[in-house]
Amino acid sequence: MKSVVYFSLLAVGILLLNFTFPVKKKRVIFLGDSITAAATEPGGYITLLSGMLDNAGKGNDFDLIGAGIGGNRVPDLQKRLQKDVLAKKPDLVFIYIGVNDVWHFILPDTNGKGTPKDQYEAGLNDLIKKIQKAGAKVVLCTPAAIGEKHRGDNAQDAMLDEYSDISRKVAKDNHIPLCDLRKAFMSYLQDNNTDNVEKGILTFDGVHLSPSGNNFVAGQMMTYLLQL
Repeated sequence: MKSVVYFSLLAVGILLLNFTFPVKKKRVIFLGDSITAAATEPGGYITLLSGMLDNAGKGNDFDLIGAGIGGNRVPDLQKRLQKDVLAKKPDLVFIYIGVNDVWHFILPDTNGKGTPKDQYEAGLNDLIKKIQKAGAKVVLCTPAAIGEKHRGDNAQDAMLDEYSDISRKVAKDNHIPLCDLRKAFMSYLQDNNTDNVEKGILTFDGVHLSPSGNNFVAGQMMTYLLQL
């Protein structure tokens, strides 16, 4: 009788060893504006990241979700954080925001409704703390460009640099990784925008990503995915 029980348990053990349990995918949400809204389209940076993960043999390990809405600023992200991010129980959230917080100060159809610096900083801190409280990690991105001239000739370069510095400070204060797209863009443009043109290198209009820009951003973000 003992032998029968022993061999039965042994058989069950062998079956369990040979049974492959499904691996829980790491859910990554990209929270942002129109740049991120377009990123789920063919050639967009989120779509390209999926391809990069496939090529690295990790495509089945991740679930990438875009949560970008055109025109969004930091206060808009705060309003929809619960519905578009926290409710989906992410493991990692990329916050890629800041362009509209600056750009909307001068765009005719936004009536100067940029985000004041104090509200920008407080809003980023609020987003990060709520995401962390929900158990997810955060990568904060600096806003990349409003114009591709690299000699300080774009109309809002000075302000965009100020807001990028705020993002850097917030990332440091919260001890989270910073994906410094502003710095990476400017470095790339210094080497590759020899005619100092306003658009057509990493963007098609000075703000929204061209195919090269999407590929560039995907490359910048890939490192953080592989560290998850």
